[in-house]
Amino acid sequence: MLRKIIKIDEEKCIGCGACADACLEGAIKMIGGKAKLTREDYCDGLGNCLPACPADAISFEEREAPAFDAAAVEKPKKANAAVNEQRAEPLACGCPGTQSRRLERKAASISPKTASDIPGMLSQWPVQIKLVPVNAPYFDGADLLVAADCAAFAYGNFHRDFIDGRITLIGCPKLDGVDYAEKLGQIIAQNDIRSVTVARMEVPCCGGIENAVKAALMASGKFIPWRVAVISTEGNIIRS
Repeated sequence: MLRKIIKIDEEKCIGCGACADACLEGAIKMIGGKAKLTREDYCDGLGNCLPACPADAISFEEREAPAFDAAAVEKPKKANAAVNEQRAEPLACGCPGTQSRRLERKAASISPKTASDIPGMLSQWPVQIKLVPVNAPYFDGADLLVAADCAAFAYGNFHRDFIDGRITLIGCPKLDGVDYAEKLGQIIAQNDIRSVTVARMEVPCCGGIENAVKAALMASGKFIPWRVAVISTEGNIIRS
């Protein structure tokens, strides 16, 4: 039958195994240090593996393939879920960012009496990529921030260092289950965007938001300055 199914570019694959871990159905296996789609009938075509790939090696294609066998994958799904639970990785993301751990922090130096006086620097609403209008007037001449929604919680000075002076768009390609490239491409192509800053977490699955921005910029046909800031789960900027 003709249906949507994933395609793995083995030349881009870096062998991290994040996609295989993200695929609870067990359709992807690591063979010879590369990810391979070994069971087409186990692939549901929803692409949980796509945002987990930090190398942009996975895409969708529509072609002849066996029908998805929902009944057959129940056993491997339960087995993989049990393994993830034992590893303290309850989410299907398959990346190191799902591992539970406690982060030790020093007490904040801001007095409770003055904390409410710290101004927010968000300059528009809504901020979710899925909700924002493509032709909103605030995009005209804008410096755009495209951020993983976890980033603002991990990095203490996020408003000052990232949001201030920029139009902010946030999302999580893993939880939203969508590729933002098309929507971001429309925003960049149809508006006068001056620059793009990407703020993402260090975990591999967060590479989906960086890859979406890269694809959107390429599809727009415009030369726009852009940079990527990578934030660690401890709240430090490790690449900018």
